[in-house]
Amino acid sequence: MTVFGVPELEDLPGLVGGDLSGKSVLVRVDFNVPMSDGVITDDLRIRAALPTLSWLQSQGAKVTACSHRGRPKGQANPEFSMNPIRAHLASLAPGVELLENLRFNPGETANDPAFVAELIAGHDAYVNDAFGASHREHASIVGPPAHLPSAAGRLLAKEVGVLLKTRNEPRRPFVAVMGGAKVSDKLSVIESLLGIVDSIIVGGGMAFTFLKSQGHNIGDSLCEDDMVETCARLLESGATIHLPEDVTALKGGALFDPEAGGEVRQAGVNLAEGWMGVDIGPYSAALFTDVILDAGTVLWNGPMGVFEDPRFAAGTAAVAQAMADTRAFTVVGGGDSAAAAKQFGVDRDVDHVSTGGGASLELIEQGDLPGLEALRP
Repeated sequence: MTVFGVPELEDLPGLVGGDLSGKSVLVRVDFNVPMSDGVITDDLRIRAALPTLSWLQSQGAKVTACSHRGRPKGQANPEFSMNPIRAHLASLAPGVELLENLRFNPGETANDPAFVAELIAGHDAYVNDAFGASHREHASIVGPPAHLPSAAGRLLAKEVGVLLKTRNEPRRPFVAVMGGAKVSDKLSVIESLLGIVDSIIVGGGMAFTFLKSQGHNIGDSLCEDDMVETCARLLESGATIHLPEDVTALKGGALFDPEAGGEVRQAGVNLAEGWMGVDIGPYSAALFTDVILDAGTVLWNGPMGVFEDPRFAAGTAAVAQAMADTRAFTVVGGGDSAAAAKQFGVDRDVDHVSTGGGASLELIEQGDLPGLEALRP
């Protein structure tokens, strides 16, 4: 048993009443990998599952993997086929079968018992190694453990072990760096973190809702007006929340298209009409860097700006570099943060890059996941 109360791979032979030789094992993986023109651009999630798949094969098991990809909305859509992933997997783990996209069946997201029965038919055991999907109460995540001997795979166990230790036993000061577009997407996480961390850095689009709550004029910047009062309440709670003190702003033109014209300038946090804040400014980047360098533990989830556009990447690049330079224990919470860490070449310089953005946040917030709960005896 692991510290979070679920069986691990080594427990599986005992659970099936003998060794795994000749047994058929269904493994839920997360192969929802980024692709461009049908070509995998980052196979991190596939490689992350190899220790589990290889161990099962070494024990003589017949291994069948299953995963979702994209959002095909319950219909078979060639755009979201697993064929390119299946071909790549065959080169990395020969002999492992990969089912078609789970979300081609509406029963997956609906947690339909009939689809669960279809999935587990002919299998002797189940392994969940899909950390990035374990916050979902989907058929392939929570269904099989009710019917088959089940265990956590290597990746799931590693992710949960690191993130729960970060949550429950952090080296202080514990700093959370939160970015992204919307406060509403991360409000519950921010509120939960306020009781766990020593300070929170807020950047990205969500920062402008906080700034507006302080009375700043934010021009045409992204803002959730219905969240302004909530942001004000959080700022008045006495928690240490670091907000940008300057920004990079755009007027006219278009994001992701420098050739479209437009004016870019550094500005304070009060913006005139027509100006949109699209990144933290250099002074804020320096301030945030100092906080990260002085930390004992840092959790980063969400970019500081529109880092995919080179004109507005400096703030996120500065945070990424600070994550690499600090002596703190550093965790990158998947999603855009993981993509940014890789883009700026620091993904191997941080202590842990999670394979699940939403799952990592929910685990930090709740201390548990539906996928873990389902695995507990």
